[in-house]
Amino acid sequence: MTRYSLLDLVPVVEGGTVGQALANAADLARHAESLGFARYWTAEHHGMAGIASAATSVVIGHVAAATSTIRVGAGGIMLPNHAPLAIAEQFGTLDALFPGRIDLGLGRAPGSDQIVARAMRRTLDSDANAFPQDVLELQSYFADDGQTGIRATPGAGADVSLWILGSSTFGAQLAAMLGLPYAFASHFAPDALMAAIEIYRRTFRPSAALARPHVMAGFNVFAADNDAEAELLASSQQQAFVALRTGNPRQLPPPVAGYRESLGPQGAAMLDHVLSCSAVGGPAKVARDIAAFVARTGVDELMIASSIYDHAARKHSLTLTANALREPALAA
Repeated sequence: MTRYSLLDLVPVVEGGTVGQALANAADLARHAESLGFARYWTAEHHGMAGIASAATSVVIGHVAAATSTIRVGAGGIMLPNHAPLAIAEQFGTLDALFPGRIDLGLGRAPGSDQIVARAMRRTLDSDANAFPQDVLELQSYFADDGQTGIRATPGAGADVSLWILGSSTFGAQLAAMLGLPYAFASHFAPDALMAAIEIYRRTFRPSAALARPHVMAGFNVFAADNDAEAELLASSQQQAFVALRTGNPRQLPPPVAGYRESLGPQGAAMLDHVLSCSAVGGPAKVARDIAAFVARTGVDELMIASSIYDHAARKHSLTLTANALREPALAA
């Protein structure tokens, strides 16, 4: 059975607060743990009114403290924003607090626009092509192999599971070369999914961390008791995505009936494309769509994403999703 995990961007809903979003994150993670999800990830985004996970390592600590068995981590940390030593110390601390439960997915995107990126980094002189070297430096701190001449404290010897993230074939090549698990952001950037999986599996080199290739893919799920209700729930994320694409990021808005149709053919086609790796519907439809995606890609793990305005509806969606994943007969 394909493993399933949860990606939570810790959405701040319209009329809500960051404090409530963080409380919901802990509650959602506990719910996911009870449903058998393998891991809970959050991601580094900056300067976005609707996302409360900017201080990613702090949020991970908050969620890990609220749970007991589920793996908790970053999907991901945008390494060009940070000195590798600082990340080694942060995640070494998390590993000391929650041993054997911490994941660290690494990406090379800024997680923001250029203005915010400059504020984060103080300079834009850093080279995105240095990402592989930064990953190696981070690995060295965790391995405590002396290659850097610095001992990360905390960090040295930490049992942190490293992943490479990507939405192109670059990350696939790097993950394969380093023998690390690979996660593809198909939940919002599906175009290179199949090419990246093929390259990763074909060129994978076994390592001390991983003997065989392991692919995770992002997949949106909006599940409800019937198809119409699920379509309504999905409209919140659709609105937020259009706002982001048009340069007006906003808090997660309440659902709007008929929103997709209101965009016209061109707008609806854009949404259908970028959110093509999605299942929206009642239990049977969700089960069929998930089964079709797994059959097409052969992924080892699904990273479920679902930004839903109402917290109770979001938890119910996760319950229905877990049932669909555990009971293949629903897809028949």
